[in-house]
Amino acid sequence: MAALIGRDLLSLADFTNQEVQELLTLATQLKSQKVKLQCHKVLGLLFSKASTRTRVSFTVAMYQLGGQVIDLNPNVTQVSRGEPVQDTARVLDRYLDVLAIRTFAQQELETFASYAKIPVINALTDLEHPCQVLADLMTIEESFGDLAGLTLTYVGDGNNVANSLMLGCALVGMNVRIATPAGYEPNPKVVEQARAIANNKTQVIITNDPEAAVKHVNVLYTDVWASMGQEEEADDRMPIFQPYQINENLLSIADANAIVLHCLPAHRDEEITDAVMEGAQSRIWEQAENRMHAQKALLASILGAE
Repeated sequence: MAALIGRDLLSLADFTNQEVQELLTLATQLKSQKVKLQCHKVLGLLFSKASTRTRVSFTVAMYQLGGQVIDLNPNVTQVSRGEPVQDTARVLDRYLDVLAIRTFAQQELETFASYAKIPVINALTDLEHPCQVLADLMTIEESFGDLAGLTLTYVGDGNNVANSLMLGCALVGMNVRIATPAGYEPNPKVVEQARAIANNKTQVIITNDPEAAVKHVNVLYTDVWASMGQEEEADDRMPIFQPYQINENLLSIADANAIVLHCLPAHRDEEITDAVMEGAQSRIWEQAENRMHAQKALLASILGAE
């Protein structure tokens, strides 16, 4: 993975098909302990949004590589007092080896990366969630053995996860269908970007019909109907999104061997029923675990672990 040393991950579109595939292979090898790597480096976590899986999985991954982690909570740093992004970036660049940022605007992440020489990782923005989708692809590959030719349907809000899923599926040769209520479709620029990556070899479909979208698919995926920062809209969104709930009826339309994914946290019996979450087709807990393995592979690759 020498090609990834020193690289940023701001968007899944930053990587090629081969680079994603090699990351997934390495993640699987690290999970099975067929490969053990060491990397005595320092990871900084600069998170402006709440986090459980991302924070813990990055921390454990870095510790398992033999490195250290510094939690740069904005509330206890000068960031909360208005220090400019470019100033913070140039200072942290001199202390850290790699920085993972969870923030609102993609532009803030990109500005940070432009001023920092160290690798910068998108740990979630309002536009994308690439690390989540690396774990998703790993989980799907574990279930089916190969990614090419499979079809994933995401139902719900056309949010950052939906955006990254389109890019990730296009990169690995999967078909992807995004089913949302009218007016809640994913970012049109990302749709165009994903279709360009797919290059007519696979499909990137946007629809408002959840039942048509899940017909005979291999993977059903959902996320909360109101993301962080949209909590005030949650009650208004509930009746609009109700037809997009992953429940037993919707699951029955998919392929008999379909798996169900959710990036968590979940609002049980809202976007997904409790029965489906706990059912035999759920791979949600494997998916959550794989955040750590996928991110360990990413850190090891960009830091040149040996």
